[in-house]
Amino acid sequence: MSGNVTRGLLLVLVLWLAAGSASAEDPLAVLKIGRVGTGTVATPFALTALDGSPVQLADLKGKVVVINFWATWCGPCKEEMPALGRLRQQLDPDRFALLTITTDLQREGIAQFLANMKVQVPVLFDEDQDVSHAYLVRALPTTVFIDPQGTLIGRAVGPRDWDAPQAVRAVQSLMP
Repeated sequence: MSGNVTRGLLLVLVLWLAAGSASAEDPLAVLKIGRVGTGTVATPFALTALDGSPVQLADLKGKVVVINFWATWCGPCKEEMPALGRLRQQLDPDRFALLTITTDLQREGIAQFLANMKVQVPVLFDEDQDVSHAYLVRALPTTVFIDPQGTLIGRAVGPRDWDAPQAVRAVQSLMP
């Protein structure tokens, strides 16, 4: 091999290793959470919670917000719901907010589901699916991360072990 080819291959290898180590340092990459383009502002919304109270994203500014889109008919959604509840319990509510959003309309069924699972998470209703469309939800579960300034950070499609130590550390690393 010529010297130029060898140097070129070496450069490619170094760049590849550097890219790999950078992503390994990203706490979201460990959870296979895709980063969103820098500066993408989270779409504001106001929805009604299971208890009837209004919830606005704007009221959560200054906190890391994790929004989980789910449905009662979604098996993986039901499997990860207890882990989301445990994640919420482990983090400072002054710096972190977890919201779950569903397009299901069966309020009593959802309340019963949460009671049976012994899960305490806020459930918001996206009856017209406007928020789901704004956040490009195409599959369930989808989880979106928003920084304290209201900028989208990343998104995960599919279930995760949200209360695993690396997940807790990843969310904590985003907090002010």
